[in-house]
Amino acid sequence: MKRLCVLCGMFLLIACRRDMQDQPKYRPFRKSTFFGDERSARPQVAGTVGRGQLHEDNLLFSGKSGTVFADTFPVPVDEALLRRGQERYRIYCSPCHGLLGRGDGMVVRRGYRPPSSFHVERLRAQPAGYFFDAISHGFGAMPDYAAQIPVRDRWAIVAYVRALQLSQNVPLADVPADERAELEKGTATP
Repeated sequence: MKRLCVLCGMFLLIACRRDMQDQPKYRPFRKSTFFGDERSARPQVAGTVGRGQLHEDNLLFSGKSGTVFADTFPVPVDEALLRRGQERYRIYCSPCHGLLGRGDGMVVRRGYRPPSSFHVERLRAQPAGYFFDAISHGFGAMPDYAAQIPVRDRWAIVAYVRALQLSQNVPLADVPADERAELEKGTATP
């Protein structure tokens, strides 16, 4: 009997513990008697910015110059940026927009609503900031990708979209003279 009482007492002592979820704590926006203003969350100190939240370069973070979409890039456009843009485009954009940006991606072939082709005149005329904004905030049925794609990668994608637009809509005057003659004959190979 004595052993049974000792064993029961041990079990009761083991059960007396406090888990983290049971500890005293303040929940955000709940009333608190600790502070004079009765708020549990403290207001942000004036003049401070949270880590990673300083968006001083408006063009880089919004794609706008003032309130207008900019047609300039806040990052240098070079081969490395275009390669990065191609890689990110293939991961995030090609399922809907297709590899050439014609709006014929794999999910569209499976019944999803097709996006507009990047090669229509309306989109070729849009400034680069327009595409950055669409990636950042979504457009129509397209969701926003701000959480998935870092800012510089969004600009890389925009640069690659511009390269796609140029590759599919080259003016004849921009083609070298020797190749232009072949194009006019209709014998040029892609």
